[in-house]
Amino acid sequence: MTPSSPWLLARVVETRQETPHGRVLRLRVDGWPGNIAGQHVDVRLTAEDGYQAVRSYSLASSGESDVLELAVDELPDGEVSPYLVEDVRPDDELEVRGPIGAYFVWTPDHPGPVQLIAGGSGIVPLVAMARVHADAASRVPMRMLYSVRSPDDAFYAEELTRLAGGEGFTVDWAYTRSAPVSVARPAGRVDATMIAASTIPANESPSVFVCGPTGFVEAVADLLVAAGHSPDRIRTERFGGA
Repeated sequence: MTPSSPWLLARVVETRQETPHGRVLRLRVDGWPGNIAGQHVDVRLTAEDGYQAVRSYSLASSGESDVLELAVDELPDGEVSPYLVEDVRPDDELEVRGPIGAYFVWTPDHPGPVQLIAGGSGIVPLVAMARVHADAASRVPMRMLYSVRSPDDAFYAEELTRLAGGEGFTVDWAYTRSAPVSVARPAGRVDATMIAASTIPANESPSVFVCGPTGFVEAVADLLVAAGHSPDRIRTERFGGA
């Protein structure tokens, strides 16, 4: 995206409640140029009095389709996310600008194994990568570690389970507040033990993509470096209020 990229009209074509506080939105955008897995968009809302609010959201979709997919987690003190989760309906109109970002992206011709690590709604750009991996029938090993508060808080849980049943893709779960009784590891944050047990080891030189809240991303990046991963092979994307 360049500074002169235009705002495009986006019409909501589908909404789906994904978690108690999160929603998946599909938007049709005429003139959308397509995007790579891992990119994001700016979303602009305009109130009746002319006030505008802009926030960035990662895309769960990629490719040439003009239908974009976002997954939004509501923040109680947010300015945009409460509207997107609670109020927006099919046929409502928003504005989007993008695609944005050329650093936090993955394509099937990317060499070597790939480790994805997500915290909460940080799963969104990573599920786009997992979808591309499956669609391309890629033989590149791809592993995902997904940290969520509880099973109910997971975005795309059923899809990730299905993808993990295919070739070359596995998912490991970390529950920080409430873990299922079937899981041996008690609830807790991602730590050095989990990084060692549930990610591709540093000696295999994976490309690592980490996305989530700022504190989560910084802590995980530090754990990865301590485990021997080269900092230049760790790509991060973090977010705050929305």
